[in-house]
Amino acid sequence: MLAAWRGVDVTSLESAGKNHSQPLASLLPDVMTGLGLDRRRAEAEIIKVWNDLMDPRVTAHAQPSGLNKGTLFVTVDSSVWLDEIVRYRRREILDRIQHSFGKEAVKRISFRVG
Repeated sequence: MLAAWRGVDVTSLESAGKNHSQPLASLLPDVMTGLGLDRRRAEAEIIKVWNDLMDPRVTAHAQPSGLNKGTLFVTVDSSVWLDEIVRYRRREILDRIQHSFGKEAVKRISFRVG
């Protein structure tokens, strides 16, 4: 009433004083997506179970080093093992990873000597 008498519009001031807080549970998924934590969690999970999924002869010479846009990067310790894996085991490795994590998580595998 005082605002009407003075001729001042205070609706913007009233809305500024309202509580615009949101529960943390509604904000957390957006924060995790923004930080890329889902991708990092999937990457860590693949690295963690790699040794259980693969043949011990392969894991002795090849370890995952990263996951980016559906491509799993695997570092191999020698060019001889790189050739062995790429020629004879690439499909088997990709099938095992996709069976465990889904075809959308890992679409391709890139091997490199490192």
